[in-house]
Formats: sequence, structure tokens, C-alpha cells
Amino acid sequence: MNSKKTNGNMVAIITMFFLFAMISFVTNLAAPFGTIWKNQYAGANTLGMMGNMMNFLAYLFMGIPAGNMLVRIGYKKTSLIAITVGFLGLLTQYLSSRFGAEVSVFASGEYVIKLNFLIYLLGAFICGFCVCMLNTVVNPMLNVLGGGGNKGNQLIQAGGALNSLAGTLTPLFVGALIGSVTPQTAMSDVAPLLFIAMGVFVAAFIALSFVSIPEPHLRKETEKKEKYAHSAWSFRHTVLGVIAIFIYVGIEIGIPGTLNFYLADPTDKGAGLTENGAAIGGAIAAIYWLLMLVGRSASSIISGKVASRTQLIIVSAAAILFVLIAIFLPKEITISMPGYSVENGFQMASVPISALFLVLCGLCTSVMWGGIFNLAVEGLGKYTAQASGIFMMMVVGGGIFPLLQQFISDNVGYMASYWLIIALLAYLLFYGLAGCKNVNKDIPVE
Repeated sequence: MNSKKTNGNMVAIITMFFLFAMISFVTNLAAPFGTIWKNQYAGANTLGMMGNMMNFLAYLFMGIPAGNMLVRIGYKKTSLIAITVGFLGLLTQYLSSRFGAEVSVFASGEYVIKLNFLIYLLGAFICGFCVCMLNTVVNPMLNVLGGGGNKGNQLIQAGGALNSLAGTLTPLFVGALIGSVTPQTAMSDVAPLLFIAMGVFVAAFIALSFVSIPEPHLRKETEKKEKYAHSAWSFRHTVLGVIAIFIYVGIEIGIPGTLNFYLADPTDKGAGLTENGAAIGGAIAAIYWLLMLVGRSASSIISGKVASRTQLIIVSAAAILFVLIAIFLPKEITISMPGYSVENGFQMASVPISALFLVLCGLCTSVMWGGIFNLAVEGLGKYTAQASGIFMMMVVGGGIFPLLQQFISDNVGYMASYWLIIALLAYLLFYGLAGCKNVNKDIPVE
């Protein structure tokens, strides 16, 4: 009996790992795709990051409903719906390469917004609903399967390793398809990747249909919704954790997203790479996600012994140091890093040394999500499902802060925009040092 339960849990864990990878794959399409739209609109970084913004904006609307879906229809059905929505979102993004390029809709300052750009933004928004639902499923499910505490965090970090692997490959593939970005580069250039992505979603839907998933929070139809005297908002460490999640996702996306734009920009404002800038930027951004994979893999090994709080404090402080070094180093100091071009394949490219320290931040951000989530839900008991929905709403920070960072970079430069990242990291350091302590242990949670 125990062997059967263990095997069932293992299948469920593997399934959650796969869904974790799909989350990163869909999410990380936005930033490299943004380099296409940025150049179609005369190098406007803010417009280039709008797809990423729409992707994360969906969390604001879907976070609470996604949490409610877990209770009403369960983890499996929520996942299947999410995959279906993701397929439709990718299809809509593909349609932006086929329609609307010649249709002007409205003017925004000096830019005339075309219909195809709006179709793309709609597709990114739809994909946001998909990844929000999947995120709502995988984090509490892995925490439950791991038994909570450090062991729960260990499973979340292991799943996060696959999430990072998908994040590593996505900008690399997009950069390889684009090569050098010009005003003529279009979404049709990355259509093969969208077709592959849609095929993966179809295969995932079929596979998940035959997998048995535990349903710890599913409420039976005969059960009445219990009214609680308190809520997840009653816990100070949870409220501060919600803010930390809001901030963290902005950090995770903002660091490589802005770096990608910086390296792809051939002007004096950017890195000044005149050939294959998008391909090199995509390859180096991929190193950031690869280091997240390394960090999460390491954390999945040590999290059973090293507390989430200790890990969060160390990586927040280290990331602040790395970003400070990147800001102050002049771009004339260069270093050879792995790049990629369609013509020559993988090769070493000379880039500003700041890029090295920014990609090293991937080691730091790798463990932040699991650590914050684990600390913020510790001791919540029956309020955990509600908290998960709230956390998913706050993932909208991954759209807001990178967009704000691009606005800053448009006005004062790419490296100066990383002062925003410094301020956000300082909050995470505070959360690890003091904000994560549960001071509301008197509230009943059973």
C-alpha cells in the first residue's frame, strides 16, 4: 500500500516538474520577442517590454480565481484548462505575424501602433492566464508532496531547476532564429518556435489526461464553504511575503530582460555590438537562466539542511553586490562570453564585463521564489490555498517592474536602470532578516 502511494506521489511530482518547465518556457518568450517589437518601433524599450507586461498583468486578474479553481475543480482540471488557454495564447501570438502589419490603430506619442502589435499583446495576455493557473497548481502541490517545511522547499527548488532549464533554452532559441535584429525583423521569423510550443502543449494535455494527481484542497459538492475567523492576510509574515513575491518576480525578469535589450542595442546607448546583437544577447541571457538551473539544483540538495531564511539572506546580499559592480564598471572593459549566430553557431563574443556580473545574479535569484513562498506560507495551515492565490496575483510585479526599468533606461540609460533592482533586492534582504518571522502564532490554523 505504501509502495503504491509512493509511486503515485512520484508520478505526481514528475508531472508538476514538467508543468514548472512549461511555465518558464511560455513566460520567457516575451523578453526576446520584445527585441523584435522594440526595433519595429524605432528602439522604444518600453514598447518592447509591453508583451512581458501583458503576460504578467494577467496574474492580477487570475490569481484569486486560480486559487478558487483548485478548491472547486482540483489540480488536474485546473492544469488541463491552463494548457488549453496557453495553446490559444501561442496561436494568437502567431496570428500577429500574419495579420495587421499594415493597419494603423492609434498614435502613442511619436509611434503609430499597428494592429499586429495589439494582436501580439492579446496573445501575451492570454498566455499570462495560462502560466498563472499553472503556477497556482505547482507550488502548493510540490510543497504538499514534500511535506512542507525544508523538504517542501526542496521539491519546489528541484522543480524550479527544470523551470530554469526551459528558461535557458527559450531566449537561446529565439536569438538563434532572429540573428541580428533590424526594423524588418518580424514575428514570422520565430514562427517555427511557436509551432513547436503549440505542439508541446497538445502533447502535455494528452499526457496529463492520463495522470492521477492528488487533490488535497478539492472541496466536495456536499461540503459547505467554511467561514474562517481569520484569513491569510491576518499573518504579518505572509503579507510581507506577498510584497516580496511582487518584488522578486520583477527582479528575476528585469535583470536578464534589460540585459538582453542592452546587448541587442547596437547604438552607443547599448553595448554597441554591431553584428548578431540579438543572438548574442539571447545566448548570454540564457546563461542567466542556466545559472538559475545550477542554483536551484544546488538548493534542492541542500534545502533539507540549510534553512530557506538563511539562503534568502545570503543570495539577496550577494545579488546586491553583483549589480553594484555591474553598474559601476565601464562598458569599455570587456570579457569574452559564449555567443551564438545562425551563420557560425556557438562562438565567443566580446561584451561589456557588466554582463558577467548580471548573469551571475541568476545564481542568487534561483532560490528566491521557493524560499519566499516557503517562508510566507509556513504555519498557515488551512489558509495556504488562499495565500497561493494571493501570491499569484502579486506575480504581476514581473510585468510592472521590468516595464518601469525600461522606462528608466529610455530616459537615463540601461545600467542606471539597475538602481531600481538594487532597491528591490534591499527589500528581500529585509524580509529574510526580519520580515519572514511568524508573529501571529496565536491564530488557529487547523
